[in-house]
Amino acid sequence: MIKVATYTTVADLDLAGISALYSLTGLALEPLAGGAANSSFRATSDQGTHVLTILDNHDHASALRLAEHTEALFSLGLPTVEIVRNAAGDSVSLLDGKPILLKSWIPGRSVDELPPDLLPAAGALLARLHMLPTDRVPQLPAGTRRLSPAHEAAIVDFPDREFAAWLTARLAAVRDREAGLPPRAQVISHGDVFTDNLVVRPTGDLALLDWETVSLDSDLLDLGMTLLGLANAGGRLDAGRAALIVDGYTKTRPLTPADLAALPDHTEHAALIIAFHRYHRHNIRFPNPAKAVIHREMIAFVDSLEGAGR
Repeated sequence: MIKVATYTTVADLDLAGISALYSLTGLALEPLAGGAANSSFRATSDQGTHVLTILDNHDHASALRLAEHTEALFSLGLPTVEIVRNAAGDSVSLLDGKPILLKSWIPGRSVDELPPDLLPAAGALLARLHMLPTDRVPQLPAGTRRLSPAHEAAIVDFPDREFAAWLTARLAAVRDREAGLPPRAQVISHGDVFTDNLVVRPTGDLALLDWETVSLDSDLLDLGMTLLGLANAGGRLDAGRAALIVDGYTKTRPLTPADLAALPDHTEHAALIIAFHRYHRHNIRFPNPAKAVIHREMIAFVDSLEGAGR
């Protein structure tokens, strides 16, 4: 039997129950596009506009951690959503056994491709995140964006043997190069700065959403993941877009020449992580013929890094 990812629809939701939880009147819900693991809705009521997220792939404990991280980052002044607590004062509610979050609505727009004039702002926003005190965000895991031992053990059984061999060899090579670098202090890393997690606000600045992959990790890996997310043009690194992001980052949080020289290797590492997850999700966990080969875009992207300062 083929497994499919299951999400929540408006028809599945108890509007009266949600209204009672948050003391809302005149509630109406509209599905929001995007989100690979949860279901989000624009929630309009007499009390204003919010985002309601059904955490389809969380239990109550992990939902509480997500809410705690989001609240901490908001309180530190980062432009992100504010958690709206329910009538009982809880950050997370349970509806039919599923955890839910109500969050502030950030006016603005989402774009498929961030325009060049906003790329320095994206780099600067990431730098601001990396400069926040790590002890002010409680219970941060370490390195959760990286492939786990269980992930890597699964590669050997991938039916696409050519891809499995390529991924194994590239992971070993990039890790060998990273091992020769001096140790880096860990920073608060977002891990998923792609356009679907950014809002262009009416003022022209950016807000950053979705803290499910937040962790303590290398600043260069997080910056490399951001280059993958925002400077990927048709499956290849766009050097001009990458330079704008890095320029915005370094004007806020300087990097050394050695850091910049190591950035292509960390960008490759980010691409290998995404390649694994695309293949595993769309060919193993939830087979989807329409997306069965999208992991191969990362092969071309890695090839395009060969001239990026190496």
